[in-house]
Amino acid sequence: MKLDGLVSGLKTEELIKALMDVSAIPKTLITNKITDRNSVITNLQSLNKTLQELVDKAKTAAGPSSLAAFTASSSSETVTITAGAKATAFSTAIVVDAVATAHSLVTAAAGATAWGGTYTLVGADGEAVEVTPLGTGPQELATAINASKAGVSATVVPAGTDADGKPLSRIQLTSAETGEAGAFTLQRGTAAEVTAGTATDLGAAPGAALLTQGADARIRLFAGTAAEQTLESASNTISVGEGIDVTVSKVSADPVTVTVTRDVKKQSSTAEAFVKEIAALLVRIDNGSKATIGDVGETTTLGVFTGDSTVRNLRGALAAAVQHPVDGISPSTIGITVSDKGVLSFDAEKFAAALAEDPQGAQELFSAVSARVQDVTSQYSDKYDGLLTKRITGQEDEVKTLKTQVERWDIRLEQRRATLERTYAQLEVQLSKLQSQSSWLTSQLAGLTASDS
Repeated sequence: MKLDGLVSGLKTEELIKALMDVSAIPKTLITNKITDRNSVITNLQSLNKTLQELVDKAKTAAGPSSLAAFTASSSSETVTITAGAKATAFSTAIVVDAVATAHSLVTAAAGATAWGGTYTLVGADGEAVEVTPLGTGPQELATAINASKAGVSATVVPAGTDADGKPLSRIQLTSAETGEAGAFTLQRGTAAEVTAGTATDLGAAPGAALLTQGADARIRLFAGTAAEQTLESASNTISVGEGIDVTVSKVSADPVTVTVTRDVKKQSSTAEAFVKEIAALLVRIDNGSKATIGDVGETTTLGVFTGDSTVRNLRGALAAAVQHPVDGISPSTIGITVSDKGVLSFDAEKFAAALAEDPQGAQELFSAVSARVQDVTSQYSDKYDGLLTKRITGQEDEVKTLKTQVERWDIRLEQRRATLERTYAQLEVQLSKLQSQSSWLTSQLAGLTASDS
């Protein structure tokens, strides 16, 4: 029952609210601290995620051929050339003498029930695989061949009808791989009968045909010179140098010129993109660590990372990783510089010049710097024991403790409010009693005065 000013005229609810606001000041301070800590945690987690992404990029950049970028060209559409990470500048003429083909044959036509029994597929290496269909039809034999894993695919082909109008079929067989090694024969009979020479070669039977002979691709380098060299491959892709492959699609008696050149622009772009990632991270840390000083009478606003030693140390470690010399050679020689104000920048022209002068040296220096960046980012962002990860965990633990304190304050404040409400309620009751007594005494005195008169 609320007796707000019923007797005393006091604004009891307002008094209690004012007293509770004063009592809740410690809780408000803790709540504000939780909000501040949550903001810090969110920003640290975002920073940590960026670091983890940078770890993977730095690992790639630290590779011995991370800057490898080449432009490959061919003078003919029938020959394509690709250059991998280990390629070098290269140019030569090739003559395509043969392209790789898959071995393929088709059997003679036969009736619907002429395909039963045991068959043997014999590969170019002499390996024999027996195949026994579940029935006597052509589809059962094709299914058995396809399931044999002998490296041969079989397809039933309609072959018209016989003199009686009954359907005839052939089976076309094709090796799964191109090249001479994919050649095979299909023998009617067991492997033992093939060995004994009593099996029947279905590819040599009347009405059968060899469609294509399995053959390797063959090209010549330096054709017409004393250094002429033949290269062969079971596929149509042939390696002509470390990291350099050519793929042929047609025989060509005329020489085809293939060329590989270093793509300096792409190499510079790769390095620049990586350095800019680091530069953006440093700027982000700097902006988050600034303190904005207000005018006279105004408050000073602190950055989310201001005073955070872990973030400050991270910033210093990253800057050191990209600017300290490697074996006495400064990264500035390849265009990676840090100004006196701590701003990281990349000079693409200087980097390109360094690549042109000493490609291997520039690659090694860039890889070494990237490896140091990888070490720093791993040290701070490791999901188990990274320094920044531990910092985040510590902040989260502090927030849990603060939330427990808030819960305790909620209980205290509730008890405090109940006490105040009881106190003021009792005050109104006591004042009401006193008022009643005063009224009674007044009436008694008035009676006495009248009697004396």
